[in-house]
Amino acid sequence: MHSHIQQLYSIADKPRRTIIGLMSGTSLDGLDVALCQLSGDGLNTQVELLRFATVDYDDNYKQRVKAVFAKREVDLQALTLLNPWIALEHGRIINQCLAAWQLSAADIDIVASHGQTVYHCPKRQHQLAGEGNATLQLGDGDHLAMATGIITLSDFRQKHVAAGGEGAPLAVYGDYLLFSSKDENRIMLNIGGIANFTWLPQTLDAEAVFSTDIGPGNTMMDAYVQRHFAGQYYDKDASLAMAGRVSKPLLDALKQDSFFGLSFPKTTGPEVFNLPYLAKAQHASGTTQLSHADIMATLNRFSADMIIAAIQQTTAQLDKFVIYASGGGMHNPLLMNHIQQALPGVSIKTTADLAINPDAKEAVLFAVLANECLVGGKQKFSNAREGIPGVTMGKVSFAD
Repeated sequence: MHSHIQQLYSIADKPRRTIIGLMSGTSLDGLDVALCQLSGDGLNTQVELLRFATVDYDDNYKQRVKAVFAKREVDLQALTLLNPWIALEHGRIINQCLAAWQLSAADIDIVASHGQTVYHCPKRQHQLAGEGNATLQLGDGDHLAMATGIITLSDFRQKHVAAGGEGAPLAVYGDYLLFSSKDENRIMLNIGGIANFTWLPQTLDAEAVFSTDIGPGNTMMDAYVQRHFAGQYYDKDASLAMAGRVSKPLLDALKQDSFFGLSFPKTTGPEVFNLPYLAKAQHASGTTQLSHADIMATLNRFSADMIIAAIQQTTAQLDKFVIYASGGGMHNPLLMNHIQQALPGVSIKTTADLAINPDAKEAVLFAVLANECLVGGKQKFSNAREGIPGVTMGKVSFAD
């Protein structure tokens, strides 16, 4: 047996595994680094979040990724060079965190890396005959393993696509394993660049579980702020949106995309919901002269309304359920107030109430996927009706 395979076997045989989960979202604000200790597998998975940090990206990282992000026509050389460069940047950040935490590479069993999404291309979006689903995440696992000296599992989404899925949202796997409860119906709402949720019925019936994208979370608001307010990357405390008034004609125009009529589950991205989408809606509604504040107020309400509609559609036959929020949008007070006002009898909590830092949740879920790759597989979780293939995800890169 090769020593690398023996090492993997030894890690899998441990009663507890120390795994760093990484998440870099479409908002490009920074790299989430979650140091986790995991035991068990399947519905018996136990996670302890030992340390967590979000390390902000510098302007160079943001500009290099934005040069290719969600664009159909890009510089192929720039794209190719980004794949190893992003991995080395993420490796540098991991090493920085380990030093701050007074740990070494030898203390870590596995790095679980989501990578950096640069283009998401489900068939329902591209509609090209003879072509299937596709998605592209950069940040090569081999470079990351070499940069840190730690075995790395990466590129999780490709197996999901190969098995017939759209490559997203992958949160459904970790949500089901970590947060299912026979005591209450749960919606695990994540508001990142794109808003998505996982539906977890208290029956624990895997055939009823699904995860779906909803529409824009922060992505259009962030893009608008970055275009029109120099030095700002998002609407802190919703101060811009709170200063404006919602334009009903623009709001109605924003809601006209065919994506919103598709059945669950479905995926989308900034390839659809972006500033050209806003400009088209403004032109169609005759609202090109709106103030920045009014546009921000309308974009905020747009994200909220689509989240509300999706939740109401899913829970129409239920008397009681609980929402557990996570992601950057959770910190937007106006957005969360819109949701709560529309769902007055619903308890809205965060995953902190389930012992997981809501800002760390997505990174933790990739640590869970890595744990399943190593020791899971005994309890298959799939839902063919909802497009959730029961597959093992993650490509293994050794550190030498």
